[in-house]
Amino acid sequence: MSAIDELIDDVQDQATDLLNSQGRSGAHVATGIVLTVGFALLATALASNTLKPKRTERHLLDRAAPVMEKPRGAFSLILPAVFSATTLSAVRVWNAPASRERSLAMGLWFAAQTINAVWLGLRPASMRSQIAAAMSSAGLAAAFAFEARKLDEGAGKIAAPIGSGTRIANFIQRKTDHVSGRTLH
Repeated sequence: MSAIDELIDDVQDQATDLLNSQGRSGAHVATGIVLTVGFALLATALASNTLKPKRTERHLLDRAAPVMEKPRGAFSLILPAVFSATTLSAVRVWNAPASRERSLAMGLWFAAQTINAVWLGLRPASMRSQIAAAMSSAGLAAAFAFEARKLDEGAGKIAAPIGSGTRIANFIQRKTDHVSGRTLH
């Protein structure tokens, strides 16, 4: 086996680990990726293009404004959805064996994506609506992470509202430590 063949095998093994797709067909994995990324993109696009924030005279008097700007430019629809840790976690949950728990976790993920897209589109300006947005988003994310962890510990850790960045960084570190003796050239 050549070095390139070994490298390809290592990449395939790492992709299988990352996506929790051991024993799943390529079609099943691809369907999960298309469903999760597609739904996240669709929800974000619909919310961005159909929901318009309402500004009242009270907002103007209180100088209330959205906490953050709406994403703009070529990546405005792609970045929030594709690079979402919960989307990766949802793919891992999708690849778990079919069960009632998997259906519940995926339902929570779809609900969280929908609510997040609605809040993205509305861009709440008042303190009450910003608190509602934060609480509903965090609550659904936590519920999804809890249910995802029952199916796949890695999916739950990635989806956790706090620590997903640490989880991904640790995963990458473990993988690079594993192959530290090899180079591509």
